[in-house]
Amino acid sequence: MTLSDIAAGVEVTSRQRDRGVALADDTETPLVDRLSDHAESLPCTPAATATLVDAYTAGRSVGDAAREAGVSPMTAAKALHRCGVAGICPLSPTGCDVVRDWLAGRTSRSEAVELTGGDEADFALATYVETHDPVDAVAEAVDAQVAGSAPLGDGLGGDDPLGDALGSTDGLR
Repeated sequence: MTLSDIAAGVEVTSRQRDRGVALADDTETPLVDRLSDHAESLPCTPAATATLVDAYTAGRSVGDAAREAGVSPMTAAKALHRCGVAGICPLSPTGCDVVRDWLAGRTSRSEAVELTGGDEADFALATYVETHDPVDAVAEAVDAQVAGSAPLGDGLGGDDPLGDALGSTDGLR
């Protein structure tokens, strides 16, 4: 069997987001200032969103990040989704298909909730994810913030679940 035999019939069924060339953001403009222009697209204030992004990308859970930002976990998940953070939807791909079927009117809501195997909150968040795309400009600002942020393990605070497992980054240069 040759490689062409193996690849026969393979086709692309979805598109990737073209992120362009990776670059480090050296503008030193705080994330909250970059988010201010898009405040109407976010489910919470730019300041709360910036706090969410900082906490979540430092390794905290959505719930912990929400407490730090002073918003509900549902609002935090919605804000992170609008910021282009992947993996926020609590349902499996099959569950997301069921939500799409419900949105298209092919199934009843009660049946869709039952078929997803989640609860009402999971279904509501999945519905939000399916009906609201990430805001491109906000996602780019967050990507730039994350690209210029501290290395993994730095800034987790006193409740760092990894302890000293990652070691210090001082001797890496």
